[in-house]
Amino acid sequence: MVVLDVHKIEQKYQAVNGEITALKEINFSVEKGEFISIVGPSGCGKSTLLSIIAGLLKQTSGEIFVNGEKIEGISAHIGYMLQKDNLLEWRTIYRNVIFGLEIQNNLTPENLQRVIQLLKTYELYDFKDKYPSQLSGGMRQRVALIRTLAINPDILLLDEAFSALDYQTRLTVTNDVYRILKQEQVTTLMVTHDIPEGISMGDKVVILSSRPAIVKEIIPIDFEIENRTPLNCRKSPKFSKYFDHIWKELASDE
Repeated sequence: MVVLDVHKIEQKYQAVNGEITALKEINFSVEKGEFISIVGPSGCGKSTLLSIIAGLLKQTSGEIFVNGEKIEGISAHIGYMLQKDNLLEWRTIYRNVIFGLEIQNNLTPENLQRVIQLLKTYELYDFKDKYPSQLSGGMRQRVALIRTLAINPDILLLDEAFSALDYQTRLTVTNDVYRILKQEQVTTLMVTHDIPEGISMGDKVVILSSRPAIVKEIIPIDFEIENRTPLNCRKSPKFSKYFDHIWKELASDE
């Protein structure tokens, strides 16, 4: 079942030296539960594309469909997670997690019960009365993810969501996030400049060209591993083959 359909998206900007095309006829679709990694040369418009899908930026032309319905602007079906966790330091972990539901005026007993269950399932319940400053970077990122999942989005967008973490923490957090997203069956799009991260987490990798960006290739990722995790994917003999292929595609655009 197709959850997200990106159809002929173009984005143009007016600059001092004339019109600049950032994105040109971007087309791809995402099945329910898939994890899609988007990579491309620096400045090619990866984050711009994510902002358009999120409804934060209006495209010049083209259409976005979620569950077969055309969307215009911000949609309750889509959750967006940025580089920084953006937790509110004066609110407890529990009150941070329910913040999105508060904004939506959707603090129903069912939603609050789901929040409690998410906190318990992902080992944050014992910290619900703590404050963000009392948590490690990895735990803060997990709280930010649970806050986004609490609004029950059909699609989750991750924009370089782990880049602020140190390398060791980043490996651990990507493992945690991947486990949570697969367990919750959340359809996910992740923009990353980190090729190994994109390969190890993605069911497919979408490669964008340099500006004006087009979809150069969509690569299915299959490690043929039971109980797949980002960490054990990095140990697979197939990992270097995927890396070399994507690296060459990106290098040819530099």
